[in-house]
Amino acid sequence: MRRPFSLLLSSLLALSALLFAPQASWAYPFWAQQNYDYPREATGKLACANCHLAKKPTHVELPQAVFPDEVFKVEVEIPYDTSVQQVAGDGSPTGLNVGAVVMLPDGFTLAPADRLSDELKEETAGVYVTTWNEENPNILLVGPLPGDDHQKIVFPILSPDPGTDSAIHFGKYQLHVGGNRGRGQVYPTGEKSNNGVFTASVAGTVQAINPGDGGGSVVVIKTADGNSVNDTIPAGPTVTAQVGDAVTAGAALTNDPNVGGFGQLDAEVVLQNPNRIYGLLAFFAAVALAQIMLVLKKKQVEKVQAAEGV
Repeated sequence: MRRPFSLLLSSLLALSALLFAPQASWAYPFWAQQNYDYPREATGKLACANCHLAKKPTHVELPQAVFPDEVFKVEVEIPYDTSVQQVAGDGSPTGLNVGAVVMLPDGFTLAPADRLSDELKEETAGVYVTTWNEENPNILLVGPLPGDDHQKIVFPILSPDPGTDSAIHFGKYQLHVGGNRGRGQVYPTGEKSNNGVFTASVAGTVQAINPGDGGGSVVVIKTADGNSVNDTIPAGPTVTAQVGDAVTAGAALTNDPNVGGFGQLDAEVVLQNPNRIYGLLAFFAAVALAQIMLVLKKKQVEKVQAAEGV
């Protein structure tokens, strides 16, 4: 009975978020998961870039090679200036949120909690990692999190074991990583958020700038044929157009309040066969032993030659 109840509770929470707070939630990863079955397009672009239009740097650190059935960490660094604030859904200034997505190779998964070291438990405290969906357990997602405390997000990863899975082979694998800071400019539904530039819908002259609902503005543009068109600006962006300005269709009416953005990159990890390492170490030991024996033999020959007076 517990499972049906938990499913019902999750459905009610999702429905209440959709009905009562859509604009506060549409930019969150949950909605990206609902709109994209797979987050990477054929061009290589990650789905997050469809809503977060500004490009920002993202860095990743991970081991060059890992052994089978080994827990290791992938660190995604999301740098930004913590002194800046973004525009919230209601237009007020607020701190930036961050999030990250890591697309692991097939077979690599999130490490179970009982396999984490004390160091990893400390580094991942307060960070809840989810999978993109049940069909893709190797795609991990985190966020939104307060950016002031999480400019570096640690993902604990468990490598696969080719000995137990015939589909996994030793070799080099590629990871796709994305990191986001701040709200998006477009919701997954296609609507613009208040965290972007608003433009004139028609060409004409700015006739008036009136107060709008919720602290926004309404820019009235008079066209050449004498009609008046109202362009609604939500709370957040600052109207830069002035009464009497001649504007063209698509001309900016506001500033750009966005201070965040999204960045993605690819990384590589080698699933290393331990036997290769053991063989390499044995080879190095044999070479070192051969060199030592050669030096000893040379000294022995030199002593014999000295004794014979050669």
